[in-house]
Amino acid sequence: MTGYGELEPQTPELVRPYVITRGRGLPDEGQLSLITLVTAAPGDRRRPTRLTPEEQSLLDLCEAGYLSVAEIAGHTQLPLGVVKILLAALVEAGHLVTRPPVQRAPLADREILEEVLNGLRAKFG
Repeated sequence: MTGYGELEPQTPELVRPYVITRGRGLPDEGQLSLITLVTAAPGDRRRPTRLTPEEQSLLDLCEAGYLSVAEIAGHTQLPLGVVKILLAALVEAGHLVTRPPVQRAPLADREILEEVLNGLRAKFG
């Protein structure tokens, strides 16, 4: 109970993830992984009016440049699954563009590295 003039702490409104995602399921891991990069589609300056507030905030974030799915989830403070579902829907609608993460470089051959090391030791002692 609070005294006169004191306010009770307000709790944020709770919206169930099922409502936010409109019942859609998770996309394939190959489509959107944690490190998939996402940005707004070029030339997509006009916004459709039928986007949810969560989708609007995702588009606002992605207009600044490429962000990973994990970074977007961190900025929005939405569950990762919800973010993936919303991003997949925006990609399907053509509002966002994804870029797969850069492939890891192959490891150098151990024999070549040993030859280089031996050559450097021979030259510089």
